[in-house]
Amino acid sequence: MSASEVHRGSSTLEPPHTLTATGGRSFGAGRALRPGAKVLPEHARGHNRSLVLQTLFHQGAMSRADLSRETGLTRVTISDLVGELIADGFVAELGVRESSRPGKPAILVDLDRAGHRIVGLDLSGTDTFIGAVLTLDGEIVVRREAPVPASAGDVVATVVELARELVAESHAPVLGIGVGTPGVVDDRGIILTAPNFGWAGFDLESALEGALQLPVLVANDANAAVLAEYTWGGAGDDVLLVKVGRGVGSGLLSGGQPMRGSRFAAGEIGHVTVGTDGGPQCVCGKVGCLEAWLSVPSLTERMDAAPDAAGRESVLRDAGERLGIALAPVVGALDLSEIVLSGPIELLDGPLAAAAVETLRSRTLAQFHDGVRVRMTAQGQDIVLRGAAVMVLSGQLGVS
Repeated sequence: MSASEVHRGSSTLEPPHTLTATGGRSFGAGRALRPGAKVLPEHARGHNRSLVLQTLFHQGAMSRADLSRETGLTRVTISDLVGELIADGFVAELGVRESSRPGKPAILVDLDRAGHRIVGLDLSGTDTFIGAVLTLDGEIVVRREAPVPASAGDVVATVVELARELVAESHAPVLGIGVGTPGVVDDRGIILTAPNFGWAGFDLESALEGALQLPVLVANDANAAVLAEYTWGGAGDDVLLVKVGRGVGSGLLSGGQPMRGSRFAAGEIGHVTVGTDGGPQCVCGKVGCLEAWLSVPSLTERMDAAPDAAGRESVLRDAGERLGIALAPVVGALDLSEIVLSGPIELLDGPLAAAAVETLRSRTLAQFHDGVRVRMTAQGQDIVLRGAAVMVLSGQLGVS
């Protein structure tokens, strides 16, 4: 049963949202990923500058008068800010607006979408690191791959070389480099733990900035992915994205804000025990972890060992049930509106997702959680790369 075929009276499994040609959509009040606290006078100019860029990013070309109305800033302030942003190369004048009304026609301005590029890196692959050059709209214009080195000691050198290759092919100033990586990552880009790379307390962000001489932002790959789904994938304010690959992790937004947790480990659901009936042993040493059922290597191994098609479907449904068990308390505690799945569509979109929906429905309060949607992302393997671009846009320009 595919995602498009399952529609239930309670939690529903839906097809992925269609991505628009422009990729963007308008955020309502308070939807930015930037902090929503009171703006102090000394920070007002930076806030207003970001507000102008945010408005143009999502709504497109408009006149200075339009910007004044949309942002609530005075025309004098808008004129000053637009002039500054033009000088900095982030905004461009596009010419006059066609108008039949009398008077001087308005000059349109927009984000200079071709004026800068972003480099995104996805280190979550089993066999390859993926990198890309992206536009400010999240469109990939150059893509490159590098094999994951056999030695963990060679990982940084491989990432630096891949990034340098992409910067050389950007053909425009690079706004910054965003990196999505496995592991628990704090808000300074320090890898608190990433066993697959042998990292513990490793300052990846500073290491890359020192080597590349460009701004670098590093985040957990699932946390990067949920930013892409929020900005370009049609996700709501309260969403959990489950990323299935070599491991299992998730990224979480509540009220449109990223949730990182007190130890930056929010979303680490892969090693939550979802079986009291035994089950496969996890790489962490425990028995019954979600990752032991749901990771791509575990699923593939168990399906290869199944005797026939019915056996393979049973493996997928078993994994989906375990996923539903893990998701139900999260949905109940946070009142999420949707769950987005990211990973191999041939594994996730079908019996596995259907079983997850059924289990989620049976384990949550129908009155409040009947409308929870479960769907595949439409962004495929590009989701971490595009999330890395959102990190740079938000960190460098205050745009989300």
